[in-house]
Order: sequence, then structure tokens, then C-alpha cells
Amino acid sequence: MRTIQMTLDDDLVKTVDRIAKETRTTRSAFTRDALRLALKHLKSMRLEERHRRGYASKPVSKNEFDVWEKEQSWGDE
Repeated sequence: MRTIQMTLDDDLVKTVDRIAKETRTTRSAFTRDALRLALKHLKSMRLEERHRRGYASKPVSKNEFDVWEKEQSWGDE
């Protein structure tokens, strides 16, 4: 693990310290978790954008998924 130096707004530090205390963790642990969540969110957003671009460049054709219609049957409905 590495030690890094960051510049943060005073209000942000106060809020992080308060939440860290409430959740019985440290500022560093809270920040690590927040950064991991932010990276996970960014990855998800990038994948969604990639899917959007893919479907925009090659939209679903009208009957493309008709072959799966029988698979959606739930029996005696």
C-alpha cells in the first residue's frame, strides 16, 4: 500500500471524518472504499456508453428476437 498526499476542501474532510467516525472506520479506509466505488461506477458507465454506441450503429432489427418468443412462455397463462 502507498501513502499519497491529496488536497481536499475543508468541508469535504469534515464530512468524511464525521462519516468515518459514524461507521467506525478511518478516513483512509473510507476514501479507499469511495474511490473503489467511483471506479466501479465509471467502468459501468463506460460499458453502458459502449452498448449505446453499438446499438446506435447497428440497431436491433424488427424480428431479431422472435426466435426466443417460445422461451418466454410461462405455461398455462
